Amino acid sequence: MSAELDHPVIVFDGVCVLCSRWVDFILRHDRSGCFRLAAMQGTQGRALLLAHGLSPDDPSSFLLVDGGHGYSDTDAIARVLDRLGGRWRAAASALRLVPRPLRDPAYRWLARHRYRLFGKRQQCRLPEPEQAWRFID
Repeated sequence: MSAELDHPVIVFDGVCVLCSRWVDFILRHDRSGCFRLAAMQGTQGRALLLAHGLSPDDPSSFLLVDGGHGYSDTDAIARVLDRLGGRWRAAASALRLVPRPLRDPAYRWLARHRYRLFGKRQQCRLPEPEQAWRFID
């Protein structure tokens, strides 16, 4: 997993419509190409989830792997936003103002109900050819 060592990796649910929108957001705003993306349905994404104590079969958390450390839930989201810089850094700061005991349960509720609220694709999200280098597995 050399990409894990060289770049932060975001593990996402490749069939979740909300998660695919998050991936689109990352691709649009990460102009420097800092982040790599791994679907949890793939070999690398599954391995990263397992390595960081998360179930790939019942994911209720977002995972960011950066420098060998795993960050989940709203801490992961705040770290991604912070890394995007600009106005997104301010959004990360605002998110961190909400106490974790409030923000993480709200995030987990949304994650558990994401298919019902936002929908589910029949197959994993496929990258556009010009963005394929950003995806692992």
